[in-house]
Amino acid sequence: MRLGVLDVGSNTVHLLVVDAHPGARPLPAHSHKAELRLAELLDADGAIGPEGVDRLIDTIRDALQAAEDKGCEQVLSFATSAVREASNADQVLARVKDETGVDLAVLTGEEEARLTFLAARRWFGWSAGKLLVLDIGGGSLEIAYGIDEEPDAAVSLPLGAGRLTSALLPGDPPDPQDVKSLRRHVRAEIARTVGEFSRFGKPDHIVATSKTFKQLARIAGAARSTEGLYVQRELSRKSLQEWVPKLSAMTVEQRGTLPGVSEGRAGQLLAGALVAEGAMDLFGAQELEICPWALREGVILRRLDHLPTRQNRLTAS
Repeated sequence: MRLGVLDVGSNTVHLLVVDAHPGARPLPAHSHKAELRLAELLDADGAIGPEGVDRLIDTIRDALQAAEDKGCEQVLSFATSAVREASNADQVLARVKDETGVDLAVLTGEEEARLTFLAARRWFGWSAGKLLVLDIGGGSLEIAYGIDEEPDAAVSLPLGAGRLTSALLPGDPPDPQDVKSLRRHVRAEIARTVGEFSRFGKPDHIVATSKTFKQLARIAGAARSTEGLYVQRELSRKSLQEWVPKLSAMTVEQRGTLPGVSEGRAGQLLAGALVAEGAMDLFGAQELEICPWALREGVILRRLDHLPTRQNRLTAS
């Protein structure tokens, strides 16, 4: 069957269309996305303003048309931290449903972490052993750890690259004192959660998902996306530590010229690098591997798990 997953995130609204059935890996068929940066559109009261809601509705309509054009039988729609934490979330969701017919499921931070962990587990398989999964979004950082498909621990922290950039890194390039202050803030937030994970023992494999980690790995020398999903891509803490001061000294325009860095994400890259560096340091990760699958794939996999397989139908009959 052909499924669409509509992800209303803090940075982008992304429709991923896949061909999928139970027991098989989802095959990407189409991708449609628009950068809204909802996390940066919140007003002083934490609400998404009327213009932002209008843009969101127009973008969802475009995504639905793309899903119809590509023959999707079903579209799974969800929203993450930007909508979840907006002070007018209920009004935004009501308008979206009234004007587009889409009933957005708002995921909790823990649900994000758990679904992302499921995607990473399915990608790397049981042989990966105990997995520690890190995911930096626009509004939050998700961390999950476990040996099964359900993690033993999963948390979401308000350390998204877009959120931190908007609130704490106003300069271009940023003031060195602001960078130092953000570094302290990030590490203090992460440190509060480390004990929750360390009691389960040392992970066998540390992996990361998200555009931020992919871009950091790319500028540190990892293979470009055109070389395919199955090329192993890694990011070392040593490389990241070398790049953080370089990124701190760059303007947004200069960061946008780096390999693999999109113009729309260049402004958030320094904050994302500080979060990545802090997480790797505090969790003792010398190196991590980039996982091509993340939250959207986790949502698809969970949906497929609830569909009857051919074997189940035969057994039931």
